[in-house]
Amino acid sequence: MIHSTAIIHPDAKLADGVSVGAYSIIGPHVEVGADTRIGPHVVIEGHTRIGRENEIFQFCSIGGSPQDKKYDDEPTRLEIGDRNTIREYCSFNVGTSQDVGVTRIGSDNWIMAYVHVAHDCQVGDHTIFANNATLAGHVHVGDWAILGGFTGVHQFVRVGAHSFCGVSTVLLQDLPPYVTVSGNPSRPHGINSEGLKRRGYSSESIMAIKRAYRALYRSGLSLEEARKVIAEAAVEHEAVKPFSDFIAVSSRGIVR
Repeated sequence: MIHSTAIIHPDAKLADGVSVGAYSIIGPHVEVGADTRIGPHVVIEGHTRIGRENEIFQFCSIGGSPQDKKYDDEPTRLEIGDRNTIREYCSFNVGTSQDVGVTRIGSDNWIMAYVHVAHDCQVGDHTIFANNATLAGHVHVGDWAILGGFTGVHQFVRVGAHSFCGVSTVLLQDLPPYVTVSGNPSRPHGINSEGLKRRGYSSESIMAIKRAYRALYRSGLSLEEARKVIAEAAVEHEAVKPFSDFIAVSSRGIVR
C-alpha cells in the first residue's frame, strides 16, 4: 500500500490499510488512521493527526507551518477527523501559540481543490468548501456550512452552522447560522431553507427560523432589539436557539 518512491519517516505512525502514493512525504510527528488514502506528491508534516477513511488527493500540503510572522517553530498541531475528502492542492496549517495551538477539521467534510485553511481554524463536520475557498487565521466554521468557490473569510470571523455562501463571497463579519449570503462585501439573502429541508428540519422549525431572520434583517429593529425578539422566540422554538446564541456573543459584528 506504500509506493516505493514515498518517503516516510520511521517515527510516523500509519494504521492498517493506509495507502501512500508516489513521491509523497510523511514527517516524524504524523499519525494517520486506518484506511486513509494519500495520493501522490502529498506532503504531510508537523504535529499532524489524521483520522480514518480520509482521501487526500495529489499535491496537498498538510500540517505546514502557519503563515504567521510570530510563529517560532512551536510544536503546535493539526487534527483532521474521519471520512473527509480533500481534493488537489489544498493547504492546511498547524496552529499557533497565540490561540489554542491546534487547527481542527472535523469529519465528513467535502473540501475541493485549492482550499486553504489557515492556522487555528476550527472547522466542524459535514461542511462543503468549493474550489479556492480560503479561511484566514482563527476562523470558526460550524457544521453543515457551505462555502462557494472563491469565498474568502477574514481572520477571527465565525461562520454559523447550516449557512451558505455564494460564489466569490467575502466575509468580513460573523455569519449567523442558517443564513445565505453573497457578494463583496457579503449581503444576506434569506435562510438556507433547502439545506434545512434535506437535513430533516420540520416546516414549523423552518418557519420559526424565517421569522427570526426577518426580525434581524427585515423588521427595521436595532441589533439589540432584534436580539431580544429572537431570544424570546428561542424559548418557544429549539431550532431558533443556535441563531439566538450566535448573535448574542458575536464580537466582530454580524453580516447585516
